[in-house]
Amino acid sequence: MNDQIHSGDEHGELGDAEYAEFMELAAEEGFDADAVEEAIGEAGHGPLPVLAVVGRPNVGKSTLVNRIIGRREAVVEDKPGVTRDRVTYEAEWAGRRFKLVDTGGWEQDVLGIDASVAAQAEYAIEAADAVVFVVDSTVGATDTDEAVVKLLRRAGKPVVLCANKVDGPSGEADATALWSLGLGEPHPVSSLHGRGTGDMLDAVLEALPDAPAQTFGTAVGGPRRIALIGRPNVGKSSLLNKVANEERVVVNELAGTTRDPVDELIELGGVTWKFVDTAGIRRRVHLQEGADYYASLRTAAAVEKAEVAVVLIDASESISVQDQRIITMAVEAGRAMVVAYNKWDTLDEERRYYLEREIETELAQVAWAPRVNVSATTGRHMEKLVPAIETALAGWETRVPTGRLNAFLGEIVASHPHPIRGGKQPRILFGTQAGTKPPRFVLFASGFLEHGYRRFVERRLREEFGFAGTPIHISVRVREKRGRKK
Repeated sequence: MNDQIHSGDEHGELGDAEYAEFMELAAEEGFDADAVEEAIGEAGHGPLPVLAVVGRPNVGKSTLVNRIIGRREAVVEDKPGVTRDRVTYEAEWAGRRFKLVDTGGWEQDVLGIDASVAAQAEYAIEAADAVVFVVDSTVGATDTDEAVVKLLRRAGKPVVLCANKVDGPSGEADATALWSLGLGEPHPVSSLHGRGTGDMLDAVLEALPDAPAQTFGTAVGGPRRIALIGRPNVGKSSLLNKVANEERVVVNELAGTTRDPVDELIELGGVTWKFVDTAGIRRRVHLQEGADYYASLRTAAAVEKAEVAVVLIDASESISVQDQRIITMAVEAGRAMVVAYNKWDTLDEERRYYLEREIETELAQVAWAPRVNVSATTGRHMEKLVPAIETALAGWETRVPTGRLNAFLGEIVASHPHPIRGGKQPRILFGTQAGTKPPRFVLFASGFLEHGYRRFVERRLREEFGFAGTPIHISVRVREKRGRKK
């Protein structure tokens, strides 16, 4: 099975024999071979390389992000610093996909602009494989820009310099002046009009590794990586101190960052794990308004570097929008997940009752995640954390052979056909699991499958094959019409 799983990327995770058999099936059902290969390739990709967009406020970072992802998703306003929930997006250029971390959007005057820009840049650079540094060419390099350059140099990540707001040939001279930053060639761009973005993205593709520099733990036999995430003051540091206890192996000062110690190697249940970027928000960011934004940026950075996200929720308080946001971030990043309810020892019967109701309603979308009820202060149930993490990782890496999957899909279609819509009844014809970490399925159908039916298929997949602790991605390809032939 193993050679199947690791044979060539172009087949996703299908082995050669399985792939050949699958393509034959696709041809019989009238699917175009190129379209099928493309669908498997898209679904089968492993972790994507991460590109961070950094720069001081109002240089046009969010506009550039919207230009790259091809839609207006990042909030753009004239006033600098608009808070947003999401900071990571998926993008594609010249057939290559990558993740984009947008650090635009938040400036805290009380902090001092330099400090806030530096903190944002730090978090983003930490998560990234390459960086686009955006400078306003009409203003030229400022002291803040120079400070970010120092950070970039120290981090040693590849940098593409974007001279933004070059709206015509007359602005090219302003862009040339940015050679002085010492980051190589400035790429003149107008993110508002799209001018020059193509050339800049070509340079980005050269700077980005094909896959993230990190290889997931198993490949090199290194420790598996866990991100301990949750909103501020939920008890992340206390939990880490409790699990570390006296068994801490070593604490890494991560080279190239000006941060406090980040990654900690900790022995739990006889296994060494690497806890990634776990401490709360930097102490100096006490200001509530900006704390949410920094939290989401740091969470994104930690999650990108981890395999499992342990989401810590304060059981003594109602489940908040921010808790849900953090969970969504981990699901969208495609990480294995465990939900840990902290401060469990402080709950009375009534709060437990209401908490269970909240979990049912607010967190129904992640009912598949293993749950542990812990207390970071007393150490209650800490021994349950490792089995939960191992369960989530096993689900994350599960792969269902194509033959078995199609037998299962056949049963579903026979027992629960898709509802008839507009006189037509779309059918799932066949499918395959193109990737793991997380499990990614491609279903080929005779017509559009409604969202509710896709959810039903996901639920049945979980009942049949497990997949505890992992999100599942299902993409559907619909057969092109072929004349009048049924």
